[in-house]
Amino acid sequence: MSRETSVALRQTLLYQVYVRNHTREGSFKALIKDLDRIKALGTDVVYLLPIHPIGEEKRKGSLGSPYAIKDYYALNPELGTLDDFEHFIRETHARGMKVMMDIVFNHTSPDSILIKEHPEYFYRNNEGKFANRVGDWWDIVDLDYANNPGLQTYLIENLLYWQRLGVDGFRFDVASMLPLNFLEAMAKALKANDSNVLLLSESVHESFVRSIRNHGFACLSEGEIFQVFDMAYDYDTHVAFEAYLKGECSLKTYKDELLKQEAIYPANYVKLRQLENHDFGRIADKLNGNHRKLMHWHAFMFFNKGATMVFSGTEYSAMHHPSLFDKDTISREGKDLSLFISRLAQLVKDNRFSEGIFHLETEGDVMVGSYKLGNKEALGVFHFGEGKQTINVSFDDGEHVNHVTQETVVINDHRLTVSDEPIIIMKN
Repeated sequence: MSRETSVALRQTLLYQVYVRNHTREGSFKALIKDLDRIKALGTDVVYLLPIHPIGEEKRKGSLGSPYAIKDYYALNPELGTLDDFEHFIRETHARGMKVMMDIVFNHTSPDSILIKEHPEYFYRNNEGKFANRVGDWWDIVDLDYANNPGLQTYLIENLLYWQRLGVDGFRFDVASMLPLNFLEAMAKALKANDSNVLLLSESVHESFVRSIRNHGFACLSEGEIFQVFDMAYDYDTHVAFEAYLKGECSLKTYKDELLKQEAIYPANYVKLRQLENHDFGRIADKLNGNHRKLMHWHAFMFFNKGATMVFSGTEYSAMHHPSLFDKDTISREGKDLSLFISRLAQLVKDNRFSEGIFHLETEGDVMVGSYKLGNKEALGVFHFGEGKQTINVSFDDGEHVNHVTQETVVINDHRLTVSDEPIIIMKN
């Protein structure tokens, strides 16, 4: 992680948008009309999935994957014009939010502008054919950074182009597969123009790192990622999270994976906490529509140490995971959690959640989290199982305000009962 990264970024809420599917129109103009609602959630950064033209060769689905990019310098005309995009940036900034673009510098579409102009920039297999290092990504071809300084220059200049248009941050797709020297040069160039530019890594699962390395290719560890990026995806704990939801491991196993991060990453590390995104299915569906559990998981996601990301539709308890390759508009017909999310986002803006000493404990299916910063403390209790459970807590006896519901909860002999509502209490 950059030594300059501020732990205040742990208070950041990112809202992930796939412009094509966010509205019926699927355009920048339509997204502008939704910015006030997005802001009201507590959003700090509007993060857009790739907005470039999509390749036609080997296209997946009817409209293709936004990660099979044809031209890094252009916009997908389905979404709007450059003027529309610049208008979107201005309107987002006017509401006090930042704009983040998704950057895909590991690969392009097989019919990209770059492969036609600079075929030497691309990876070839043993047969001399353009190819990729991950077999099931058959709609793309990989870039080859080895002995290609011109490629690095081209890509950095591309980022500077979007930065000059007003883009505030960049999320790097499969950042672990990009060379560290390129990432370091990229970060230096961007931060020279804007020291507050936000760099987010989609670092990958540990099994992915091992697989890529076992095939003889380079893949960065999370420790290397944190030398450059301000924040990184939480995929190192994702396997345990999914396993717990499926009943394949205990909550303690997931808790232990989270606490491991406190020791193996820099002191100012920022993980991006998320229950779902464009790659992984809807949390409401995984919980079989269980509203009570959904509330507890959302509350824990915000309480957990790190920044938070909400995927478009999450706030409506959406069950359907939209297609990445077709027009599949986000559903807003589920139970509206917007006010709940907004309340959580505001609650964790307090600096005890970014600077305090963090700890987690479990009792059965209950996660108990705590922060301590001088005389300021916070206690969070989240029940992912069934029914009521009374647990031990290290907090003062007496009546306390549950800041999630504004109702009173009672701690008696250091025992607290949790059931339908998540609990977050604080003292100064």
